[in-house]
Amino acid sequence: MEEIGKFFAENPMAVVIAAGEIGFWVVLAAGLAVRYVLRARRVSAVLLAMVPLVDVVVLVATVIDLAGGAKANFTHGLAAVYLGFSVVFGPSMVRWADERFAHRFASGPPPRKRQGREKLRYEWREWAKCVLACGLAAAALLAAIFAIGEPEQVAPLWGWFPRLGSVTVVWLFAGPVWEALFGEREEVRR
Repeated sequence: MEEIGKFFAENPMAVVIAAGEIGFWVVLAAGLAVRYVLRARRVSAVLLAMVPLVDVVVLVATVIDLAGGAKANFTHGLAAVYLGFSVVFGPSMVRWADERFAHRFASGPPPRKRQGREKLRYEWREWAKCVLACGLAAAALLAAIFAIGEPEQVAPLWGWFPRLGSVTVVWLFAGPVWEALFGEREEVRR
């Protein structure tokens, strides 16, 4: 436990990113709870509109930290990756949570289970979103690298590019390739 405290003390951006991730889910859950439990649609719409603001806070904190002369480290790169994935996957995560809240609290239909070709198409779309998210993260990293311009200050950010490549390859094989090879098959009707 002491090591975790030391890590966060030495990496204030890690605190910002962790708070951003927690904030995303808290604001999302609050917005959906207000919508389906309290039945306050307008308040819910305002809360759900605030979900992307969490990303803006993480981005602004990162820019302020780096502009203030901080040497880029792992957590600054993680902030760029968080931003890319949050922008691309945020709307679908909101829809995913909304579908489950509607089912649980508003007698909505149960979440649909994808199978066969539909599941395979879904996995390919999710992988394409992963590629887009990694591309946005890479663009954010490059923007930070070139905006700061000091090679020794931004050297750790370059290490994120191979990580992003690894994520896309692993996702490819764990998602659509796995589904194509081992997923449930639709029964052929004769």
